[in-house]
Amino acid sequence: MPGTSRGALGLEMFLADLRELVECESPSSDQAAVARSADLVARIGARRLGAEPERITIDGCSHLRWRFGDGERQVLLLAHHDTVWPLGTLATHPYAITGGVLRGPGCLDMLAGLVMAIHALADLPERTGVTLLVTGDEELGSPTSRALIEQEARRATAALVLEASADGGALKVGRKGVSRYEVHVAGRAAHAGLEPEKGVNTTVELAHLVIAASALGDPAAGTTVTPTVIAAGTTSNTVPASGSFALDVRAWSHDEQLRVDRALRSLTPNLPGAAIEIRGGVNRPPLEEPASRSLFERAVAVAERLGLPPVSGATVGGASDGNFTAGVGTPTLDGLGAVGGGAHADHEHVVVARLLDRTVLVRELVAELREDGT
Repeated sequence: MPGTSRGALGLEMFLADLRELVECESPSSDQAAVARSADLVARIGARRLGAEPERITIDGCSHLRWRFGDGERQVLLLAHHDTVWPLGTLATHPYAITGGVLRGPGCLDMLAGLVMAIHALADLPERTGVTLLVTGDEELGSPTSRALIEQEARRATAALVLEASADGGALKVGRKGVSRYEVHVAGRAAHAGLEPEKGVNTTVELAHLVIAASALGDPAAGTTVTPTVIAAGTTSNTVPASGSFALDVRAWSHDEQLRVDRALRSLTPNLPGAAIEIRGGVNRPPLEEPASRSLFERAVAVAERLGLPPVSGATVGGASDGNFTAGVGTPTLDGLGAVGGGAHADHEHVVVARLLDRTVLVRELVAELREDGT
């Protein structure tokens, strides 16, 4: 195919590496499983790159970093090796390729993208000025790796994120920011039959607050405020004295995140005697389109020059570690990983025929950006 002649890119080796990773289950919440996965990623990376990674363990979570050269103008490739699938998923969702479609837990999100990053770098004649960071807790919101990601982004001229593409292979040029909250309510217990009037009913207060919080969304601005998990009370005949609900907030701009944050913190109780506590806040800043524009234009030009499939762009509601790199001001392009669908779902899959051309695109984009920084 066009653009593959530079080095040793080969589908057979690619699929062998990907199968190993898919069959090494790595649920984010199981640190022992993530550590085993990190060991495997290190072996595969060392085999292909001829260099051992630095193993970085933070609060028990395993991350890996390959840094080629010591300069302060790095091109950062960003991937993660944890998945959402629990141990034992392989029994019902085994690795398989049928009709050009590859399936298996975590194949799209984002083990194929991780293998793409390794193979793209393996095929570069010169890697000086490139860093590959592979984290182990992205699916949890990156609680242990966020500072590491931001540290690497600050020394990078560009961040390329190997998350899966949007529909049809589109690169992700914008992502909503994410805020997460827990709204806690304290009331007063009482017997629901004998003297309910002496209680302060947190279930009723929560109902008022859920409606008020939901109203903070702005469809015109694309801001969503979604109540999710809710809990209150102890027994069916007791006025509940405590309760809480969770909120998922998504917004295209930091200003919208701040607007919702201020509004939530200004909520007041509806029932006399009730008390409200707001916990949480902004989890990931948005990846706004200006942060991606120049890199997207370069990707379009690379694809045209090499005769690769045309490159398009899309904005998506989900977040990734690219939100963090963009949040510290580093130009960021996301969705450079595999083409497929069904992330986090039973029909998760990768289109095998698109693996090599996507890897070539990453390789050539890294080569151009690396040359800019040398």
